[in-house]
Amino acid sequence: MPVFHRRSLPAFAASLLAATQSGAFAQSAGAALPGALPAGTLRLVVPYNPGGITDILARGMAQSLTPILGNTTVVENRPGANGSIGANMVARSPADGLTLLVGVTDTHAVNPAAMRNLPYDPERDFEPVSNITNVPLALAVGPTQREIVDLRAFIAAARARPGALTHSSWGVGSVSQIAMLRIGAAAGVELLHVPFTGAAPAQQALAAGQVDSMVMPAGAAEALARDGRVRVLATLSPARLALLPDVPTLQEQGVALSTTIFQAIFAPARTPAAAIARLNAAMGLALQTPSMLEILRAQAALPDHTTPAGLAQRAREEREAWGAVVRSANIRLD
Repeated sequence: MPVFHRRSLPAFAASLLAATQSGAFAQSAGAALPGALPAGTLRLVVPYNPGGITDILARGMAQSLTPILGNTTVVENRPGANGSIGANMVARSPADGLTLLVGVTDTHAVNPAAMRNLPYDPERDFEPVSNITNVPLALAVGPTQREIVDLRAFIAAARARPGALTHSSWGVGSVSQIAMLRIGAAAGVELLHVPFTGAAPAQQALAAGQVDSMVMPAGAAEALARDGRVRVLATLSPARLALLPDVPTLQEQGVALSTTIFQAIFAPARTPAAAIARLNAAMGLALQTPSMLEILRAQAALPDHTTPAGLAQRAREEREAWGAVVRSANIRLD
């Protein structure tokens, strides 16, 4: 999957970051940001349950954005239908810049191919604001499979018992499910899919031994492995991760698969350009705050602030790439 690198912040951003360190940030940020945004509470709509990576990133962004914009920023969870319920809610919200979607690969790349009756158009119904980050994934097994110590043993166990090993995901047609399907196809094995309504309950089921395996965000996998609740067998990243330096990639172990998921901010279509400009600049600053950088580090991710046009291009490329995978696997959500 294509990955965009973080853009350099403009000169005004550097001055605002300096103001943060001097304690004058809250007073100076609003005056220095370009564009305009109405007064009122800013809502970041997360189309999944609390506790997953999208929710974690959104809450970090909300905390950082409040002093930057001067608008109180809150997170609102609207889970369901692989993120399409929350995405559709934002698409139908007032286009004033105060209701934003934390959109992901599922909502803007997978769902358009997997859902014949998708209630929103991922391009026509949204204005791109900025990407936040690109999240690496990892394959892990839970306490029911202690004898599986590496990817080779995982594949051997799956071949010995076709369809018996289970894997959780954050929903039917989700990137988590599709990535496991791609691993299975590359290795010539089949697993039984057990979908959940979000990443957090799917991860909890794995840690509790209710399912055998899962493809999940690498940061969550590392946290569960650190507590001894799961074993991480491989990352789906192109190179080893600093957060999991001893875990080999799938490619190192003979499975030709590398992918990440994007986390981005979208506004309803027809949101004024002045609001988009202000929000984009604020996102760039929020991604550089110490608290947000620490959250990203824990998720094995890096800040990826893009222009609105850059995000639009990224979303189009992801729709083409993931759409081909969904169609080849004949995945349908309706």
